[in-house]
Amino acid sequence: MRFEIVTLFPELFEVLHAGLLGKAWDAGTVEVQVVTPREFATDRHRTVDDSPYGGGSGMVLMPGPFAEALEHLDDARGDAPTHRVLLTPQGARFSQAHARRFSLLTCMTLVCGRYEGFDERIRGLVDEEVSLGDFVLLGGEVAALAVIEATARLLPGVLGNEQSYAEESYAEGLLEYPQYTRPEEFRGQQVPEILRSGNHGAIARWRRKESLRRTLERRPDLLEKADLTDEDRKLLEEVRTDRK
Repeated sequence: MRFEIVTLFPELFEVLHAGLLGKAWDAGTVEVQVVTPREFATDRHRTVDDSPYGGGSGMVLMPGPFAEALEHLDDARGDAPTHRVLLTPQGARFSQAHARRFSLLTCMTLVCGRYEGFDERIRGLVDEEVSLGDFVLLGGEVAALAVIEATARLLPGVLGNEQSYAEESYAEGLLEYPQYTRPEEFRGQQVPEILRSGNHGAIARWRRKESLRRTLERRPDLLEKADLTDEDRKLLEEVRTDRK
């Protein structure tokens, strides 16, 4: 999968060379192309922003350099299709469903902003707007990195164990169950006996119940959309009884 990034700070994406993403990049599973709108500025200062019409604080990103950066990427891939995503606090909240949908693409172009915001006409150049949540960052780069990592890790060959993302938080609409490893006792806290029993059926039931418990306690809104089985509802009732 090809990730294209339009950013004023290309150096922030050097982190993509590290860890599993770096290995996937080296293996050709993912490809990353970064371009800065400053390359397409028309003055010697490489200006990409200006004061807003109508007055107000801050500077607004100009449409010209961003439009030309996007067209440059189109030319570089021979006009093969891409899906353009604008990272902005005004976008839809990014979710695991977004990541799954994005992972089916062959190419995605992420447009990162800075300063006071985008000239409104830049929005007409993209297919979708995405936000990490109800807060404001200095720019879209951190959000773009989050989108890339959440998407790329779903691609075949990126994770060493393909089962990993099938059992983790949000994969089935629920939060993941508690995990433990050695030592068996740490500062007075024991690994639950059920996990040391060797009874795989009982362990699976415990994990599912704890997943439901954690979701109920921390993100009850997820339960409204989760596809629960009759057994899940039974376990959930046990959890509610345990809380009384």
